[in-house]
This record gives sequence, structure tokens and C-alpha cells, in this order.
Amino acid sequence: MAGRMFDFDGSGGSRLSGRLEAPETTPRGWAIFAHCFTCGKDSLAASRVARALSRAGIGVLRFDFAGAGTSGGMLGDGGFAADVDDLVAAAQALAAAGMPASLLVGHSLGGTAALCAATKLPKIRAVATIAAPADVSHVLTRFDPAELDRVMTEGEAEVQLSGRPFLVKRSFVEEIGTHNIEEQLANLHRPLLVMHAPRDELVGIDHASRIFLAARHPKSFVSLDTADHLLTRPDDANYAAQLIGAWVTRYLPPLIEETPQVEKAQGVTATETGSGTLQVAIASGGHQIFADEPVSVGGLGSGLSPYELVSAGLAACTVMTMRLYANRKGMALEQARVTVDHSKVADMMPADRFTRVIALDGPLDSDQRASLLAIAERCPVDLTLVRGSDVQTRLVGDGDARPGTALDEQS
Repeated sequence: MAGRMFDFDGSGGSRLSGRLEAPETTPRGWAIFAHCFTCGKDSLAASRVARALSRAGIGVLRFDFAGAGTSGGMLGDGGFAADVDDLVAAAQALAAAGMPASLLVGHSLGGTAALCAATKLPKIRAVATIAAPADVSHVLTRFDPAELDRVMTEGEAEVQLSGRPFLVKRSFVEEIGTHNIEEQLANLHRPLLVMHAPRDELVGIDHASRIFLAARHPKSFVSLDTADHLLTRPDDANYAAQLIGAWVTRYLPPLIEETPQVEKAQGVTATETGSGTLQVAIASGGHQIFADEPVSVGGLGSGLSPYELVSAGLAACTVMTMRLYANRKGMALEQARVTVDHSKVADMMPADRFTRVIALDGPLDSDQRASLLAIAERCPVDLTLVRGSDVQTRLVGDGDARPGTALDEQS
């Protein structure tokens, strides 16, 4: 699902610009992403991590702190404490919109702000940091000493950070050194995931060690190996997001408004037919179809390919779910058609993308069509694909029945 704008009022009264990345299915939870000091909500790390988390079923709000990106205010206006309060304001805005945040993710100084904000947000269940400094004042090492002197002398001045101009106030410089993050970590009382690259040249790995040692269990540390501080390589951002998505699962609130599977599926057996190289007969109960691959890759083209069968399952489940919902709500849905295409997308993790196109026939108003679309995104097969599954495999031994035989069906 494409991101949408989500603006809200920050702690200092400025209007903050946000973007909401909602998952394609029922959200497993909602997160807030805090960007690095010289970045913004549209930085490579923020956008890639947010989108990867949304593909894992976690909705993400990323926003520009005051004075950054397209948000109002001045960079550092109110100091580091204002960034913390803006994260609190973001959580309040999400909750008011019916999307309560359970996870805070912060990159660089945004990670340090997330650690502090979590202590003010009782509904936050977990915190993940990426390349976060243990000292807030570490950000001052990014300033040119002469420009920093001008800020202190004149009260405010324009400085160059990462090749971009920023207007900084003296109050920011004075306030930023008053925070002791390691003391606050003792009061975090949340599961913590610390991610850091050992070769980070902007924020050394020693900062990750200090954060990890100061925090209490449950806590985890994961090395980002050769990643740079800004996660400019897509693989690094996707890797970080995948780790967060897997780690936070046990800390997310239970899902609600599930669409249950109507009836437990029977087992399916695939057996080589001996016709061609790849043709298999698929049987389930009294039903049988063929699966195959196109002639271009060595098959006979006599049936759907394995990925087409997965796509068919998603398409069929979507149609059935919408039909049951329409009948229950008394909607005049005459016919539903769903087309699903599968593709592999480079620089995306997971790389599989299922594109679903829905056509609805009948005298339906806009609210009914929106409701049918919403229920389609919660069909059981959709949820299975988005959240991932546990696949267990065993090999039939010499004394065991072959798969699909009467003995196996009775065991």
C-alpha cells in the first residue's frame, strides 16, 4: 500500500510533516520511526526501513522533527528534549487515529530520542535503535568548531551539516549536553534491540556497548556488519528492518478482527506423472489438477506453475472472503474477480511481490467498495503470505507409508 501523509501538531506548536506506511493486511502493530539528526522522514534509511516493516505487517509513521524536512519550526528549537516530546506527540496522534504505537525505532540521534520517549509512553512495548549514540552531545562533533563558536556568540547561526545548511540556536547547544542517557536506560523497562555496525565512522561501536550494558534485560544486540552509518545500501536497510520485524513479533499486541479460515484445508499431495520433466499431479480428497512449468523452461505447459498456484490461492481466498462478507452485510455484489501476479523485486526483502487487482460488479456505493477492499486485505491466505509461515519437513523412512497412502492418512 502506498504511503499517505499524516501531519500532526508537535510539542512546540509547529505542524509536523509525517508519512504513514500502512501494511497491505491487518496490521500486526504500529511503529514510529525517528530519523537521524541531519536526515528527515524521506531519508534512505527512514523510507526503506519503514516500507520493509510495512511489508512485514507493521504499520510505520515516519515524520520530520521540527525544523527538518517539511516540518515547521527551527532545527534544535527546544533542544533534544523537544525531539523526545515530538515522539510523544506522534504517539498521541497515532492513538487518536485508532493506530496505537507499540514499537519505537530510532536511527542515530533518533534512536537516542526513542529511548527517552519510551519512558514517557506506557503503551510502547519495545524499542529498537540503529547506530544510536550513548551521548546526546556526540552530535556536536559534527559541527565545524568555527561555526559552533558563531552559534554561541550570536545566539543562532547557519551551519553546514552533511553538506546542507541548518539554522541552529545557542539553546540547542547548551541543552544537548544535559542529558544522561545511560541513567535513563535503567528506567526503560522495555525490551530493547540495539543494532550497530562495528565500522561505523560517525558513531563508534563503543556507543552501542554503553547502551547495551546500561539497559536491563530483555535486550539484544545485532551487528550490522559492513553497513555505513546512514544505511545507504538497500540491503543494509532491508536487513535491519527484517531483523526488527522478526524480533518484535513476541512483543506486539494480539491481532484483532481476524477473518477465520472457513474450513480446515485437506492435505495436498504432488506426485510426478512421468509425462515430461516437470509435470506433477496434485491431489486433495477427490480433486486433482496438474502443475507444470512452461515449455521455455523444460515443462510441457500443461498446468499452473507453483507460483501461479500460490497466486491462485490468494486470488480465490480474496474472492471467497469478499463474497461471504457481502452476503453477511446484505451488499448487492453481483460478481467479484481478482487477478494476482507474482514477481521478484530487486533490492526488496522479502523479494516476493504479489500484485492483486480487484474488480467488483454490482450497484455498490463508495463505502461498500471500501469495506470490501478492507476485508480483502484480511483474507486468511493474505495474512499467511504477509506474516510468514512455519514449514516443517520430514522424510518418509523405509518402514513408513508413502505420502498420500491410506496408512499415512490414518496416522
